[in-house]
Amino acid sequence: MKLFVRRITLSEDVVEKLGRFLDTVVVGGGPAGLAAAMYATRFGLSTLVITQEVGGQLTKAVLIEDYMGFQSIQGPELAKVFEDHVRKYGVPILLDVVEDIRREDNSFVVRTRDSGDFRSATVIIAVGERRRRLGVPGEEMFNAKGVSYCAPCDAPLFRGKAVAVVGGGDAAAQAALLLTEYASKIYLIHRRDKLRAQPHYQKLLRHRKIEILWNTIVKELRGDDALREAVIEDVKTGEKRVLQIDGILVEIGAEPPAEFFKKIGLETTEDGYVKVNEAMETNIPGLYAAGDCTSAMPRGFKQIQIAAAHGAIAAYSAYNYILKLRSA
Repeated sequence: MKLFVRRITLSEDVVEKLGRFLDTVVVGGGPAGLAAAMYATRFGLSTLVITQEVGGQLTKAVLIEDYMGFQSIQGPELAKVFEDHVRKYGVPILLDVVEDIRREDNSFVVRTRDSGDFRSATVIIAVGERRRRLGVPGEEMFNAKGVSYCAPCDAPLFRGKAVAVVGGGDAAAQAALLLTEYASKIYLIHRRDKLRAQPHYQKLLRHRKIEILWNTIVKELRGDDALREAVIEDVKTGEKRVLQIDGILVEIGAEPPAEFFKKIGLETTEDGYVKVNEAMETNIPGLYAAGDCTSAMPRGFKQIQIAAAHGAIAAYSAYNYILKLRSA
Protein backbone atom coordinates (compact mmCIF):
# COMPACT_ATOMS: atom_id res chain seq x y z
CA MET A 1 0.00 0.00 0.00
CA LYS A 2 1.53 3.29 -1.04
CA LEU A 3 0.69 6.95 -0.71
CA PHE A 4 1.60 8.55 -4.03
CA VAL A 5 2.54 12.22 -3.97
CA ARG A 6 2.92 14.21 -7.20
CA ARG A 7 2.95 18.01 -7.51
CA ILE A 8 1.88 18.03 -3.88
CA THR A 9 1.43 21.35 -2.09
CA LEU A 10 1.97 19.79 1.33
CA SER A 11 5.46 20.19 2.76
CA GLU A 12 7.73 17.15 2.77
CA ASP A 13 7.71 16.95 6.56
CA VAL A 14 3.92 16.80 6.55
CA VAL A 15 3.98 14.09 3.91
CA GLU A 16 6.47 12.15 6.01
CA LYS A 17 4.24 12.59 9.05
CA LEU A 18 1.25 11.24 7.14
CA GLY A 19 3.11 8.02 6.41
CA ARG A 20 2.65 5.68 3.50
CA PHE A 21 -0.98 4.81 4.22
CA LEU A 22 -3.72 7.01 5.69
CA ASP A 23 -6.46 5.88 8.03
CA THR A 24 -8.95 8.32 6.55
CA VAL A 25 -9.24 10.99 3.87
CA VAL A 26 -11.90 13.64 4.43
CA VAL A 27 -13.22 15.13 1.20
CA GLY A 28 -14.66 18.56 1.95
CA GLY A 29 -13.70 21.42 4.26
CA GLY A 30 -17.03 22.76 5.53
CA PRO A 31 -18.47 22.20 9.03
CA ALA A 32 -19.09 18.48 8.44
CA GLY A 33 -15.66 17.84 6.95
CA LEU A 34 -13.73 19.84 9.53
CA ALA A 35 -15.63 18.23 12.41
CA ALA A 36 -14.93 14.80 10.92
CA ALA A 37 -11.23 15.62 10.63
CA MET A 38 -11.01 16.86 14.21
CA TYR A 39 -12.72 13.82 15.67
CA ALA A 40 -10.82 11.38 13.47
CA THR A 41 -7.56 12.85 14.73
CA ARG A 42 -8.79 12.72 18.32
CA PHE A 43 -9.46 9.01 17.75
CA GLY A 44 -5.82 8.64 16.71
CA LEU A 45 -6.44 8.22 12.99
CA SER A 46 -3.95 9.58 10.46
CA THR A 47 -6.12 12.08 8.62
CA LEU A 48 -5.92 14.30 5.54
CA VAL A 49 -8.51 16.88 4.48
CA ILE A 50 -8.83 17.60 0.75
CA THR A 51 -11.05 20.54 -0.12
CA GLN A 52 -11.45 23.25 -2.73
CA GLU A 53 -12.17 25.85 -0.06
CA VAL A 54 -11.71 25.77 3.69
CA GLY A 55 -15.00 26.65 5.37
CA GLY A 56 -17.27 25.67 2.49
CA GLN A 57 -20.51 27.63 2.28
CA LEU A 58 -19.70 29.33 5.59
CA THR A 59 -17.34 31.63 3.72
CA LYS A 60 -20.31 32.90 1.70
CA ALA A 61 -22.78 33.24 4.57
CA VAL A 62 -23.70 36.76 5.60
CA LEU A 63 -24.53 36.23 9.24
CA ILE A 64 -24.71 33.15 11.44
CA GLU A 65 -27.02 33.56 14.41
CA ASP A 66 -27.40 31.30 17.45
CA TYR A 67 -24.79 28.70 16.55
CA MET A 68 -23.97 27.31 19.97
CA GLY A 69 -21.43 29.54 21.66
CA PHE A 70 -21.99 32.44 19.24
CA GLN A 71 -25.06 34.64 19.48
CA SER A 72 -24.07 36.25 16.19
CA ILE A 73 -21.02 35.87 13.95
CA GLN A 74 -20.13 36.48 10.31
CA GLY A 75 -19.89 33.30 8.24
CA PRO A 76 -16.22 33.76 7.23
CA GLU A 77 -15.29 34.41 10.87
CA LEU A 78 -16.91 31.17 12.02
CA ALA A 79 -15.14 29.32 9.19
CA LYS A 80 -11.82 30.64 10.50
CA VAL A 81 -12.69 29.50 14.03
CA PHE A 82 -13.41 26.00 12.70
CA GLU A 83 -10.19 25.93 10.67
CA ASP A 84 -8.05 27.09 13.61
CA HIS A 85 -9.61 24.41 15.81
CA VAL A 86 -8.77 21.67 13.31
CA ARG A 87 -5.25 22.94 12.71
CA LYS A 88 -4.68 22.83 16.48
CA TYR A 89 -4.65 19.04 16.08
CA GLY A 90 -2.12 19.23 13.26
CA VAL A 91 -4.51 18.04 10.57
CA PRO A 92 -3.05 18.77 7.12
CA ILE A 93 -5.45 20.51 4.73
CA LEU A 94 -4.81 20.16 1.01
CA LEU A 95 -6.46 22.59 -1.40
CA ASP A 96 -7.29 20.49 -4.43
CA VAL A 97 -10.17 18.87 -6.32
CA VAL A 98 -11.02 15.20 -5.80
CA GLU A 99 -11.86 13.75 -9.19
CA ASP A 100 -12.40 10.09 -8.35
CA ILE A 101 -12.56 7.61 -5.46
CA ARG A 102 -12.02 3.91 -6.14
CA ARG A 103 -12.01 0.89 -3.84
CA GLU A 104 -8.97 -1.32 -4.43
CA ASP A 105 -7.56 -4.16 -2.31
CA ASN A 106 -9.85 -3.41 0.67
CA SER A 107 -8.79 0.24 0.70
CA PHE A 108 -9.49 3.41 -1.27
CA VAL A 109 -7.56 5.37 -3.86
CA VAL A 110 -8.50 9.05 -3.80
CA ARG A 111 -7.47 10.75 -7.04
CA THR A 112 -6.95 14.52 -7.05
CA ARG A 113 -6.63 16.93 -9.95
CA ASP A 114 -3.18 18.31 -9.10
CA SER A 115 -1.67 16.32 -6.22
CA GLY A 116 -1.72 12.74 -7.36
CA ASP A 117 -3.36 9.77 -5.65
CA PHE A 118 -3.83 9.08 -1.95
CA ARG A 119 -4.58 5.67 -0.47
CA SER A 120 -6.58 5.24 2.73
CA ALA A 121 -8.49 2.67 4.75
CA THR A 122 -11.60 4.87 4.88
CA VAL A 123 -13.03 7.96 3.22
CA ILE A 124 -15.47 10.54 4.59
CA ILE A 125 -17.29 12.58 1.96
CA ALA A 126 -18.53 15.95 3.20
CA VAL A 127 -18.72 18.00 0.02
CA GLY A 128 -21.91 19.89 0.87
CA GLU A 129 -23.85 21.43 -1.99
CA ARG A 130 -23.17 23.81 -4.86
CA ARG A 131 -25.08 26.97 -5.66
CA ARG A 132 -27.88 26.69 -8.20
CA ARG A 133 -27.67 29.00 -11.19
CA LEU A 134 -30.42 30.85 -13.00
CA GLY A 135 -29.67 29.18 -16.31
CA VAL A 136 -30.65 32.21 -18.36
CA PRO A 137 -28.92 33.98 -21.28
CA GLY A 138 -26.25 36.39 -20.08
CA GLU A 139 -25.60 34.70 -16.72
CA GLU A 140 -22.22 33.27 -17.67
CA MET A 141 -21.26 36.31 -19.72
CA PHE A 142 -21.68 38.65 -16.76
CA ASN A 143 -20.40 36.30 -14.06
CA ALA A 144 -18.13 38.49 -11.86
CA LYS A 145 -19.22 41.44 -13.99
CA GLY A 146 -22.38 42.13 -12.03
CA VAL A 147 -23.60 38.56 -11.45
CA SER A 148 -22.68 37.29 -8.00
CA TYR A 149 -23.33 34.21 -5.87
CA CYS A 150 -21.73 35.56 -2.69
CA ALA A 151 -23.31 38.50 -0.86
CA PRO A 152 -20.57 38.91 1.81
CA CYS A 153 -17.90 38.89 -0.91
CA ASP A 154 -19.47 41.37 -3.31
CA ALA A 155 -21.99 43.54 -1.43
CA PRO A 156 -19.47 46.41 -0.94
CA LEU A 157 -18.98 46.58 -4.72
CA PHE A 158 -22.56 47.79 -5.13
CA ARG A 159 -22.32 50.90 -2.97
CA GLY A 160 -24.82 53.48 -4.18
CA LYS A 161 -26.10 51.19 -6.95
CA ALA A 162 -29.30 49.34 -7.83
CA VAL A 163 -29.09 45.61 -7.23
CA ALA A 164 -31.44 42.64 -7.55
CA VAL A 165 -31.52 39.58 -5.32
CA VAL A 166 -33.15 36.41 -6.69
CA GLY A 167 -34.70 34.03 -4.17
CA GLY A 168 -37.14 33.80 -1.29
CA GLY A 169 -35.36 31.83 1.43
CA ASP A 170 -33.16 32.78 4.35
CA ALA A 171 -30.08 33.33 2.18
CA ALA A 172 -31.92 35.73 -0.14
CA ALA A 173 -33.37 37.64 2.80
CA GLN A 174 -29.96 37.92 4.44
CA ALA A 175 -28.38 39.09 1.19
CA ALA A 176 -31.04 41.77 0.74
CA LEU A 177 -30.58 42.99 4.30
CA LEU A 178 -26.81 43.13 3.89
CA LEU A 179 -27.17 45.11 0.67
CA THR A 180 -29.19 47.81 2.47
CA GLU A 181 -25.86 48.89 4.01
CA TYR A 182 -24.40 49.58 0.56
CA ALA A 183 -26.88 49.72 -2.34
CA SER A 184 -29.28 52.56 -3.03
CA LYS A 185 -32.05 50.23 -4.21
CA ILE A 186 -32.66 46.50 -3.81
CA TYR A 187 -35.16 44.47 -5.81
CA LEU A 188 -36.01 41.10 -4.30
CA ILE A 189 -37.19 38.88 -7.16
CA HIS A 190 -39.26 35.90 -6.02
CA ARG A 191 -41.22 33.49 -8.19
CA ARG A 192 -43.94 32.96 -5.58
CA ASP A 193 -46.35 35.22 -3.67
CA LYS A 194 -44.76 34.70 -0.25
CA LEU A 195 -41.27 34.21 1.12
CA ARG A 196 -39.87 30.96 2.47
CA ALA A 197 -37.51 32.85 4.79
CA GLN A 198 -37.93 32.50 8.53
CA PRO A 199 -40.19 35.13 10.14
CA HIS A 200 -37.09 36.55 11.81
CA TYR A 201 -35.76 37.63 8.42
CA GLN A 202 -39.03 38.87 6.98
CA LYS A 203 -38.45 42.25 8.60
CA LEU A 204 -36.93 43.11 5.21
CA LEU A 205 -40.48 43.65 3.99
CA ARG A 206 -40.51 46.93 5.91
CA HIS A 207 -37.14 48.30 4.75
CA ARG A 208 -37.42 51.46 2.66
CA LYS A 209 -34.68 50.39 0.20
CA ILE A 210 -36.21 47.02 -0.63
CA GLU A 211 -38.92 46.40 -3.22
CA ILE A 212 -40.24 42.86 -3.53
CA LEU A 213 -41.27 41.71 -6.99
CA TRP A 214 -43.71 38.88 -6.33
CA ASN A 215 -44.47 36.09 -8.83
CA THR A 216 -41.51 37.17 -10.93
CA ILE A 217 -38.64 35.35 -12.63
CA VAL A 218 -35.52 36.45 -14.51
CA LYS A 219 -35.55 35.61 -18.23
CA GLU A 220 -32.35 37.26 -19.47
CA LEU A 221 -29.42 39.41 -18.34
CA ARG A 222 -28.05 42.16 -20.60
CA GLY A 223 -25.26 44.68 -20.63
CA ASP A 224 -22.04 45.73 -22.35
CA ASP A 225 -18.77 45.38 -20.45
CA ALA A 226 -20.84 44.77 -17.31
CA LEU A 227 -24.41 43.89 -16.32
CA ARG A 228 -26.85 46.73 -16.97
CA GLU A 229 -30.34 45.25 -16.99
CA ALA A 230 -32.47 42.19 -16.36
CA VAL A 231 -35.49 41.08 -18.37
CA ILE A 232 -38.08 39.88 -15.86
CA GLU A 233 -41.45 38.17 -16.33
CA ASP A 234 -44.61 37.97 -14.26
CA VAL A 235 -45.32 34.22 -14.02
CA LYS A 236 -49.09 34.83 -13.72
CA THR A 237 -49.65 37.32 -16.53
CA GLY A 238 -46.64 36.58 -18.75
CA GLU A 239 -45.88 40.31 -18.89
CA LYS A 240 -42.21 41.15 -19.40
CA ARG A 241 -40.32 44.29 -18.50
CA VAL A 242 -36.75 45.50 -18.20
CA LEU A 243 -35.21 46.24 -14.82
CA GLN A 244 -32.27 48.65 -14.78
CA ILE A 245 -29.70 47.22 -12.36
CA ASP A 246 -25.96 47.24 -11.75
CA GLY A 247 -25.77 43.80 -10.19
CA ILE A 248 -27.70 40.67 -9.31
CA LEU A 249 -27.16 38.24 -6.44
CA VAL A 250 -28.42 34.70 -7.08
CA GLU A 251 -29.72 32.98 -3.93
CA ILE A 252 -32.00 30.22 -5.23
CA GLY A 253 -30.70 27.33 -3.19
CA ALA A 254 -28.20 24.57 -3.76
CA GLU A 255 -27.91 21.00 -5.00
CA PRO A 256 -25.52 18.10 -4.39
CA PRO A 257 -22.89 17.00 -6.97
CA ALA A 258 -25.00 13.98 -7.91
CA GLU A 259 -22.98 13.08 -11.00
CA PHE A 260 -19.82 12.73 -8.86
CA PHE A 261 -21.64 10.45 -6.42
CA LYS A 262 -22.86 8.23 -9.25
CA LYS A 263 -19.37 8.11 -10.74
CA ILE A 264 -17.90 6.62 -7.59
CA GLY A 265 -20.79 4.20 -7.11
CA LEU A 266 -22.70 5.77 -4.24
CA GLU A 267 -26.39 5.11 -3.84
CA THR A 268 -28.39 8.34 -3.85
CA THR A 269 -31.91 9.60 -3.36
CA GLU A 270 -34.00 10.66 -6.35
CA ASP A 271 -32.80 14.24 -5.91
CA GLY A 272 -29.14 13.24 -5.76
CA TYR A 273 -28.26 13.14 -2.04
CA VAL A 274 -26.07 10.32 -0.68
CA LYS A 275 -28.10 7.70 1.15
CA VAL A 276 -26.72 7.12 4.65
CA ASN A 277 -27.91 5.40 7.81
CA GLU A 278 -27.69 6.70 11.38
CA ALA A 279 -23.96 5.84 11.43
CA MET A 280 -23.33 7.88 8.25
CA GLU A 281 -22.53 4.64 6.40
CA THR A 282 -23.10 4.53 2.64
CA ASN A 283 -23.65 1.48 0.44
CA ILE A 284 -19.86 1.15 0.11
CA PRO A 285 -18.15 -0.33 3.23
CA GLY A 286 -15.55 2.06 4.65
CA LEU A 287 -16.94 5.06 2.79
CA TYR A 288 -18.98 7.51 4.86
CA ALA A 289 -20.83 10.72 4.07
CA ALA A 290 -21.79 13.64 6.28
CA GLY A 291 -23.55 16.98 6.18
CA ASP A 292 -25.64 18.74 3.55
CA CYS A 293 -24.80 16.24 0.79
CA THR A 294 -26.58 13.40 2.59
CA SER A 295 -30.11 12.08 2.96
CA ALA A 296 -29.76 12.51 6.73
CA MET A 297 -29.87 16.31 6.57
CA PRO A 298 -33.47 17.47 7.18
CA ARG A 299 -34.85 19.25 4.13
CA GLY A 300 -35.73 22.82 4.94
CA PHE A 301 -33.67 22.74 8.14
CA LYS A 302 -30.03 22.59 7.10
CA GLN A 303 -28.07 23.70 10.12
CA ILE A 304 -24.34 23.98 10.84
CA GLN A 305 -24.80 22.15 14.13
CA ILE A 306 -26.36 19.17 12.37
CA ALA A 307 -23.62 19.06 9.72
CA ALA A 308 -20.89 19.15 12.38
CA ALA A 309 -22.64 16.36 14.30
CA HIS A 310 -22.76 14.28 11.12
CA GLY A 311 -19.02 14.77 10.72
CA ALA A 312 -18.36 13.59 14.28
CA ILE A 313 -20.52 10.49 13.78
CA ALA A 314 -18.81 9.66 10.49
CA ALA A 315 -15.39 9.89 12.16
CA TYR A 316 -16.54 7.60 14.96
CA SER A 317 -17.85 5.08 12.44
CA ALA A 318 -14.58 5.20 10.49
CA TYR A 319 -12.68 4.63 13.73
CA ASN A 320 -14.74 1.55 14.59
CA TYR A 321 -14.37 0.23 11.05
CA ILE A 322 -10.58 0.54 11.27
CA LEU A 323 -10.54 -1.16 14.67
CA LYS A 324 -12.27 -4.16 13.10
CA LEU A 325 -9.76 -4.18 10.23
CA ARG A 326 -6.86 -4.17 12.64
CA SER A 327 -8.31 -6.96 14.74
CA ALA A 328 -9.13 -9.18 11.77
